[in-house]
Amino acid sequence: MDYRIKSKDGYTEKIGELVSMLEHTREVTLEEIADLTQADLDVLPHQTSNTIGALLMHIASIEFVHQVVSFEKRDLTEQEYAAWKIPLELGNQARETIHHQPLDYYIDQLDQIRANTLASLAAKDDQWLLEEDKWSHGVPYNHYYLWFHVMEDEINHRGQIRMIKRLLNQNA
Repeated sequence: MDYRIKSKDGYTEKIGELVSMLEHTREVTLEEIADLTQADLDVLPHQTSNTIGALLMHIASIEFVHQVVSFEKRDLTEQEYAAWKIPLELGNQARETIHHQPLDYYIDQLDQIRANTLASLAAKDDQWLLEEDKWSHGVPYNHYYLWFHVMEDEINHRGQIRMIKRLLNQNA
């Protein structure tokens, strides 16, 4: 693993640095989950918590939403929202429906979403990162913030995954 942030080939300078950070964040997440079994992915530490599998799907869903908002400049369609609602919102429905999948299933979901992110970022330039828009309630944001949030969200949920793994190790 490389612990340097430097621009990746095939991207403009700042976008290449962003890609470096996104990829490092993902590499650490994948390393963290590498040895988990299906049973580990489905453990529910508390009746109101989330499973590791649900957290991985949430990470993928956040990235998908940010692709739509930043690359396509729109909100999710009804069909997209229906497909991603449960992992986006987590909660009871996620506890009831996101389970019984092997680790490869979750990794494939993360990889498919990330491949689209990387391809889309390759078509953008550094100025695009600074382009601004406003949320419906009037709060401004730029693309750089949106992609920072993708990393921030993944890192936050990776912390939850680590906590669940510690609980698994205590019960082993």
